[in-house]
Amino acid sequence: MSEKQNRVAIVTGASKGIGAAIARRLARDGTAVVINYSRDAGLAEQVVGDIEAGGGRAIAVAADIGSASGLPSLFDAAEEAFGGVDILVNNAGMMQLSPIAGVEDDAFERQIAVNLGGVFRGMREGARRLRDNGRIVSFSSSVVGIYQPTYGVYAATKAAVEAMTHILAKELGTRGITVNAVAPGPVETELFMTGKSEELVQSIAGMNPFKRLGQPDDIANVVSFLAGSDAAWVNGQVIRVNGGVV
Repeated sequence: MSEKQNRVAIVTGASKGIGAAIARRLARDGTAVVINYSRDAGLAEQVVGDIEAGGGRAIAVAADIGSASGLPSLFDAAEEAFGGVDILVNNAGMMQLSPIAGVEDDAFERQIAVNLGGVFRGMREGARRLRDNGRIVSFSSSVVGIYQPTYGVYAATKAAVEAMTHILAKELGTRGITVNAVAPGPVETELFMTGKSEELVQSIAGMNPFKRLGQPDDIANVVSFLAGSDAAWVNGQVIRVNGGVV
C-alpha cells in the first residue's frame, strides 16, 4: 500500500452537503476517512457505503463537536480503526441568522460552541495528535469581509477561525503540518437554502460573475488540494472559494 493510501482523515459534519462531498473526494484520493455526524446516522452510513462501493475505507462516528469530548472521541476512533490521523477537516458548523439586536443568548452560545469551540478543539487535538507532515483544513466563510446584515454572530465565529488558522500555522510548521482555511461563498446545500425564498436565492447567485451557486464538489476539490502533497508549501492561508464574489 502506498504512503498516499495510508493517509487517514477526519471530516467533521460529513453526513451531507459539503462535508459528504469532501469525504467522498478524499476517499477517491486514496485516504481512509472518519465520517463524523451528530444526528444523521443513516446519511453518514450512506456516505460510508458509497466510499466502500468505490473501493475506499471509511467509518461513521457520532460526536457532538460542540462538546468537550467530541473531537478527542473522533481521534480515538480514527486511531483504533486506522492507526493514526494525518488530515483534519474542520467542516461542521451551524448558522442562525438574526440582526444582532435580536440574537438570543442560547443562539449565540450554541454558534460559539460549534463554529468556534468545535474548530478550536479540533485544532488543539490536531496539534497534539496529527502525525508529522499532516494537514489541518478549517472552514471560514466569505461573509467575513462582506459583513452582511443578520450574519453578525456567524461571521464573528468565522473571523476567529481565520485568526487561529494564521497562528496555528506558525506553531506547527516545524513538524511539516500545514494549517489552512477555506472560505466558501454561497453553496447549494441544506444549510444555505433553508429559509430562503427563490427570489433571494437567485439574487445571491447573481453576486458572482458565474451567476450560479457553488456546488459541494467545488469546495471539496479545493480541500483535496490543501490536504495533499502538492500543497506542502501552502500554509496559513484563507482561500475564498466563492466564484469571484468581492
